Amino acid sequence: MKEGAARLFRSTAVVSSLTLISRILGFVRDVVFARVFGAGPAMDAFLVAFKIPNFMRRLFAEGAFNQAFVPVFSEYRTQRSREELEELADRVFGTLAAVLFAITLVGVVAAPVLIAIFAPGFIGKEDDQYALATELLRLTFPYLLFISLTAFAGSMLNSYGRFAVPALTPVLLNICLIVAALWGAPHFEDPVRALAWGVFIAGVVQLLFQLPFLMRLKMLPRPRWGWRFEGVRKIMKLMLPAIFGSSVAQINLLLDTIIASFLVAGSVSWLYYSDRLMEFPLGLFGIALGTVILPALSRRHAEGDPARFSETLDWALRLTAIFGVPAALGLGVLAAPILATLFLSEAFTATDVHMASLSLIAYAFGLPGLILVKVLTPAFFARQDTMTPVKIGVAAMATNMALNLLFVVPLAIYGVSGLHAGLALATSLAAWLNAGLLYRTLRKRDIYRPGRWWRVTGVQVGLASAAMLGFLLWGSLEAPWLEYATLERVGALTWWVVAGIGVYVLVLAGTGMRPRHLRGPAGTE
Repeated sequence: MKEGAARLFRSTAVVSSLTLISRILGFVRDVVFARVFGAGPAMDAFLVAFKIPNFMRRLFAEGAFNQAFVPVFSEYRTQRSREELEELADRVFGTLAAVLFAITLVGVVAAPVLIAIFAPGFIGKEDDQYALATELLRLTFPYLLFISLTAFAGSMLNSYGRFAVPALTPVLLNICLIVAALWGAPHFEDPVRALAWGVFIAGVVQLLFQLPFLMRLKMLPRPRWGWRFEGVRKIMKLMLPAIFGSSVAQINLLLDTIIASFLVAGSVSWLYYSDRLMEFPLGLFGIALGTVILPALSRRHAEGDPARFSETLDWALRLTAIFGVPAALGLGVLAAPILATLFLSEAFTATDVHMASLSLIAYAFGLPGLILVKVLTPAFFARQDTMTPVKIGVAAMATNMALNLLFVVPLAIYGVSGLHAGLALATSLAAWLNAGLLYRTLRKRDIYRPGRWWRVTGVQVGLASAAMLGFLLWGSLEAPWLEYATLERVGALTWWVVAGIGVYVLVLAGTGMRPRHLRGPAGTE
């Protein structure tokens, strides 16, 4: 059955809406973290211990595995029998589970080594940060096993057009961590240990949540070892290079953490809170679009329909411009007000707000680039081309590393403060380079051909964004955000966000854009 642009838009809306719920709960989680734990050494230790398995999860699950598995699974659905499809699911599940179990064992045993690698600055610091981070990592590392199997289940559901359940699943992580912080923390000598246990429990809960929905599709896998199975070998062949190509942003963030561990206490936390706010629109638009278009692009390629392939990608890029550009501008202008409204407390001080706002502004600059990477990369993976994103990703990562050194080391010699913002800026510039190279390659190979409406869309988005930016700069920067009471900050921030969106939408409407234009090139099926 052919899938039109309107259906893709509805699917994206479903994923975005449920992602919004998850992100809102994520904000609640981070507010709780900031008010209970602040931005001190213990919180830095937990964030590193959580970031390591989370980083590997994005490599194995959201990144390389998902991008490699969905095209092969779609090919089997289109061209193979039901029995062959079920055997593929069984073999992949069994092999993935066995490999991840072995990796988890190694990770737990080698926790001291991993902390020394990913946060060398913790060694020798006060409060025995290194020992605490090592202990926490032994609790959080098994999350990799559970959440990667959860992502496997989610990829199968997405392939059947069941986007809601995988999009809702992250809510459970936020709930577990909120409960751990508010209820569990007082029962531990070191309260952050409760958060590590919350991560572990969340992994189990998320996996169990998705299994019944696979049963309804009669696709609940029966674990079988299949290292030499044709489909597994094909996925592995696509997956190994994709580990780098689809997860460059995460590698860059870990490099930031390594360098930040050498900076003043709180640097890791400032980067974390600003990154979390940047992840909100990235998840809402970039990840949602990438999730929805990968199965569609894979089917277009399997059906031999390059025109519809390009049309689907073009639609996603137009939505990136329409939603991503104003999101980046709003996040940058309102960085300090957002941080103050969400996190300002006795534990998270005005200094923390200022420092985190510096890195948030730098991340906001790169937000459209990060969204573009999420949208453009599936165009290669749908064609089972993993090497091209790898080469481009490695170039971007090398650039990020060079910029990290350029922005931080010389200034550190002179004792300049706020160096963590340089790390965020390097990540943003590398994201733009990554996106630019991906786009140029698609155009050069004639895989993507922009639609005729881009000139009009560009003018509309440009005028609306300029109007919104001018409006926010005119009013919001003058407000005494740090002097407001909590409810006053909430009210003022809500007003400026809603008013800014209103200005943007009104100008878009005034220049001729209508809701039907979001559904596809001609607004039809």
